[in-house]
Amino acid sequence: HDGARIGKGCRIHTAASVSCLPQDLKFAGEVTTAEIGDYNDIREYVTISRGTASRGKTVVGDHNLLMAYVHIAHDDVVGSNCVIANRVSLAGEVEIGDWVVIGGHDAMIQGGALLGQDAPPFVIVRNDTMRFAGINKIGLSRRGFTPERIGEIHDACRILFQSGLNYMSGCEEVEKQVPQSKERDELVKFIRESKRGIIKPYESVSKEE
Repeated sequence: HDGARIGKGCRIHTAASVSCLPQDLKFAGEVTTAEIGDYNDIREYVTISRGTASRGKTVVGDHNLLMAYVHIAHDDVVGSNCVIANRVSLAGEVEIGDWVVIGGHDAMIQGGALLGQDAPPFVIVRNDTMRFAGINKIGLSRRGFTPERIGEIHDACRILFQSGLNYMSGCEEVEKQVPQSKERDELVKFIRESKRGIIKPYESVSKEE
């Protein structure tokens, strides 16, 4: 549709709709775009809305797999190398980083989840309580992270999500106890800059019951 900007090597399958009108009552016909990067696989009946006056564009990065019936709403930003499973719907103005798996590898959100808060990188989010469930060790390993670096990420998440500290205090402890790395700093920065709040910390099933 009008406003579509599509990169090279993309495969767009039957009945997918790119740059369709936003499902937003505030949309007043302003000129906006939906910008799709390179080598994306956009499966059957996927809908990608164009932006509104809020951001002016909806953005999808490179090398993503959007499975059948996925909905990417107005003004969303989806990174690269993501897998978004069948029938996942993103609300407007959602931001998804790189290597995210939704539905089933840095962050992983389990199928059926209704996520209303920010999910940090490298973690798995439980679909029943929206709590931290662990780190995505398998996905990190597949991407070439060393056992040592995975261990450091695990140590940081243990402090943040399992120590009982509030998140700001947890960030300070992570910086004291975990060796400096790009991943440690990315995790701490994400939590400190969250505007919607972070997912709940870990809690055992037996305790919840």
